[in-house]
Amino acid sequence: MKSKFIYYAGICSLALCFSCNQKSGQSTSEEKPSEPVNLENFTSMQMTGIEQISVDVDLDAAVKRLSKAVTFKTISNQDRDDFDTKAFEGYHKFLEQSYPLVHKTLKKELHGDPRPYSLLYTWEGKDPSLEPALFYAHQDVVPVPEESRGEWKVEPFAGTVKDGYIWGRGVLDDKNQIHAILEAAEMKLKEGWQPERTLYFVFGQDEEVGGAEGAKKVADVLEARGIKRFAYVMDESAPLTPGIFPGIKDNTALIGIAQKGFISLELAIHGIGGHSSMPPEESNIGILAKAITKLEAAPFPYKIHPAVRSQYRYMGPELDESLQPLFAAVAFGKDGELTDMEKKFIESMTKNEVTRAMLHTTIATTMFNAGIKDNVLPPSATAVVNFRPMPGDTPEVIIEHIKKAINDDRIQIRDISASTPATNIAQVGNPAYNMLEKTIRQIYGNDLIVSPFFVIGGSDSKHFQARDFAPDVYTITAIQLENTEEFKGFHGVNERILVDEYAKSIGFFYTIFDNLKELKK
Repeated sequence: MKSKFIYYAGICSLALCFSCNQKSGQSTSEEKPSEPVNLENFTSMQMTGIEQISVDVDLDAAVKRLSKAVTFKTISNQDRDDFDTKAFEGYHKFLEQSYPLVHKTLKKELHGDPRPYSLLYTWEGKDPSLEPALFYAHQDVVPVPEESRGEWKVEPFAGTVKDGYIWGRGVLDDKNQIHAILEAAEMKLKEGWQPERTLYFVFGQDEEVGGAEGAKKVADVLEARGIKRFAYVMDESAPLTPGIFPGIKDNTALIGIAQKGFISLELAIHGIGGHSSMPPEESNIGILAKAITKLEAAPFPYKIHPAVRSQYRYMGPELDESLQPLFAAVAFGKDGELTDMEKKFIESMTKNEVTRAMLHTTIATTMFNAGIKDNVLPPSATAVVNFRPMPGDTPEVIIEHIKKAINDDRIQIRDISASTPATNIAQVGNPAYNMLEKTIRQIYGNDLIVSPFFVIGGSDSKHFQARDFAPDVYTITAIQLENTEEFKGFHGVNERILVDEYAKSIGFFYTIFDNLKELKK
């Protein structure tokens, strides 16, 4: 069937009741501001009156292609030697068969080290003087643990279509975005369309394990080719979802404008083992456990990231009026300074694990290994601690923080990750951001809140955004979810998307290709 759509989101009456304070039984709205805050300029930043558009999509054929894509088990395992080359090769061949005009017209390359399975497509533009644009997504998916298979309503790699949904591992994270991009490109090529500026499509192979083999290598290649600056870069992040941000019930499109960094450190102690019948005063396990306890008791200081200020400049005026002085204090605050109102904001945010992570470098002990037998004292013990750094918290700063916190020279510290720093911050209110918001509203309607967002997790587009040639990276998954339960499909069970919403995703990319002409450079 052909699906012609004009979609409208549900009417949105947002009232933020700071969920972190609800959780703790406190109410910020009852507190009086400790200093006057001028709300005269704290007005809505939301676009209004954007005209809805309709796009013809051959939905049945597109759904068949996406459901087939799910059947290729392009899994990223933590053990990088456990890599199914046949799955990726089969998927690449399927893409060639599915999108013949894309593969006839665009230049396709394979990159990646030590395995070249990341895809780079180049769509030459009419005007080589214009800065290029880049659309990013990833091929790889997370594994499906055997113990969770009984919770799936369908076989996770069968690509099942039923009850109005496309089901399966990767359909939401992130093959829907790959295929929506390619569907839109194929449609444009059938019409004889050529972009004004050169477009790059990059589909990484190892996003789920950091992107060191794929996205980083592609970024290296593009940088070496002399690209000075991308006019626009888009990658996956949060889908449009009602209730996705703590305290907001209604439909929201969050545009990621900055990502925290990533570093994993191994903490280890190597000493003397022995028989459990003659234990020392302190075991290696006990020493390392004490070190971890000390580290977790020494959090990094809280601060307000500029992306958080942008977030509340856009989000704040749409929320509970009684809390707007608090949000305005954050939105108009100065980096490096904290007013009493901003301190109250931080105090409120730290009561919720999601919002707390937005305010400092996080510490998460994720692995602990020691011992092989119940009556043998292990000669060594190791733990892995993952950090998501804020700007300025380099690996050197983090290691020094650890040493000061644990104060034990017996603990050795080693960087075991392809660490990346916190990224640049994409501009908001500029032509690129405004073009993205306009496209969102053309497809999904005016009755939703669109806001910049500080991404506390992140994707491997950070390998682009951390460099000078791609400062303006915007991250959002162009798919509408029904509710936060559907969001749990990310890395969870019963991953699925609505068939009709997939049509909108294709329409989104079809439209944004045209809208890129609004960028002047």
